[in-house]
Amino acid sequence: MNDSRPPLHGLDESVALRSIVEGTATHTGDRFFQTLVESLARVLGTHGAWVTEYLPDVRRLRALAFWLGGEWIQDFEHAIDGTPCEDVVSGRRLVHIPDNVLALYPNDEPGFAAGAVSYLGVPLLDVDGSVLGHLAVLDRRPMPAEPRAEALIRIFASRATTELQRLRAEAEVREREEKLAGLVDSAMDAIVELDDALRVTRMNPAAAKLFGPSASGIDFRTFLSTESGARLATLAAGLGARAEDERSLWIPGTLAARQAGGGEFPAEATLARFDVHRRVFYTLILRNVNERLEAERRIRSLTVETEYLREELAALGGFESIIGGSVALRGVLQAVKQVAATDATVLVLGETGTGKELVARAIHAASGRRARPLVRVNCAAIPAALVESEFFGHERGAFTGATQRREGRFALAHGGTIFLDEVAELPADLQAKLLRVLQEGEFEPVGSSQTRKVDVRVIAATNRDLAREVSQGRFRQDLYYRLNVVPIEVPPLRERGDDVVILASAFADRVGKRMARAVEPPSGDDVARLRAYSWPGNVRELQNVIERAVITSPDGRLDLSRFLQPGANQAPPIAADHPLRAIRTVRELEEIERSSILAALEATGGRVAGTDGAAERLGTKPSTLRSRMKALGIDRRGR
Repeated sequence: MNDSRPPLHGLDESVALRSIVEGTATHTGDRFFQTLVESLARVLGTHGAWVTEYLPDVRRLRALAFWLGGEWIQDFEHAIDGTPCEDVVSGRRLVHIPDNVLALYPNDEPGFAAGAVSYLGVPLLDVDGSVLGHLAVLDRRPMPAEPRAEALIRIFASRATTELQRLRAEAEVREREEKLAGLVDSAMDAIVELDDALRVTRMNPAAAKLFGPSASGIDFRTFLSTESGARLATLAAGLGARAEDERSLWIPGTLAARQAGGGEFPAEATLARFDVHRRVFYTLILRNVNERLEAERRIRSLTVETEYLREELAALGGFESIIGGSVALRGVLQAVKQVAATDATVLVLGETGTGKELVARAIHAASGRRARPLVRVNCAAIPAALVESEFFGHERGAFTGATQRREGRFALAHGGTIFLDEVAELPADLQAKLLRVLQEGEFEPVGSSQTRKVDVRVIAATNRDLAREVSQGRFRQDLYYRLNVVPIEVPPLRERGDDVVILASAFADRVGKRMARAVEPPSGDDVARLRAYSWPGNVRELQNVIERAVITSPDGRLDLSRFLQPGANQAPPIAADHPLRAIRTVRELEEIERSSILAALEATGGRVAGTDGAAERLGTKPSTLRSRMKALGIDRRGR
């Protein structure tokens, strides 16, 4: 070009500074940058000026404001490679091209500045030396070196850098705030901000869902029980006395909270205090632990149920099925088939050892409840003080020794069947509570005021005459009628004909397999002895006799002569005119039973269980003998 740019006579930095201050004092952001570059172009008398943001990942400049030939260039981006801007950015230095700029940079994109001749650019550097952007002017005339021009563009660049840093800091703050808001708003826990009076000032969506979107300004204690609200206030006040870095705590236990709709739930909670402009605020974080507590309760319940079922399997003792084909037994099985399809309460009657539990299991196995457990309770084997807890469970701390919450047998049997063996032994107060479960299907665990519903089928069993127990005031009449909906009487072994031989053979085979020993079924004299014996202990006694015979018969041939000799254990057939065939009252029968037990205890030195103990001599289980001793008022010393 022939024309040359005149020197910048009279250009004063103070004028430039005043121009910047006056032009940008009331502006920020886009308007600030527009005023800045317009002022720079005017002060330096150039055709254009621009301020950009540097994008290092793509090596491009994005214009924040671009003033060219009296017009604004919108949404402009420019690659730095092959341009004077590359020297500014890469070198982090001021670059001045006084003339022939397009000839020096032929790969530059000239479209936006056709006819450009000169260029002056300076980087915008952050405090760590990284390039934030760049500020430049260009002109269609040569731009001779002028120290004052370079000083002025540095002044403008400093102002642009400060504003760009401020904008980036603002953006970082907004990003942090957005992330924090996203973090709080996405939390599943309820997060509530409270003022010094414990009024709600802010809530996250989880809290709004629980306590309602209009809870702002409400005293949060209205969402808590009276005790929990008072505890929250006490803990909040106590945080003020702590050191600044210790003003947060876990709230011991749980808070009893209420939802906006009125539903209550237990909540684990944390509380923290913070100050803003000398005002006190609290952050309360609550977690509804109802589902977790219910899951824990279910796990405990399943654990107890598993242990219970394991004990039950061990206690089956070989009674896996009902064996026999007598007319008396077929009548029982027919009754089982008829009642199993219903949910009717069943009362199984029969002498000790007849297999009343097997009947209960058969009813449950053939019922619609077979997928759920059959829970057995021996009412005579539970200490009187613990019967209610065993039936209905207890809460932690309900009584001395109740160190944790425990499910009762009725809760374990929910959806299934509960078998109440020796139901006549229940204490009078428990009879009333059992009646309520039968009538209403509900109960309260010991130490709890919360009523629980339960769906359980009840099968009860006893070897006593319940009607007589009612008439003598030892059993509630209304409970008797509730239990005696469908009575099934299990015949004693002596009334089942050849079933005794079939059972003996089955037991011998079963015990032999367990001992890995081949055992022949009973025959000849043994069959005669089996048929002649009266079996006061019924099937249970028969099983014990066969097991002893297998153990003492190493050659596999049973010899029952040593176990079924006439005498203490054997009752020979009684003639029709024999005094023992006389009709006895219940009191007389109890005296006979009492005498027999006393004789067994005397012979064994008071030992109830174990080999040759009183229970074995009487052909019954130790637990059954103990319950009868308790009922008859006999102690181990035979008194």
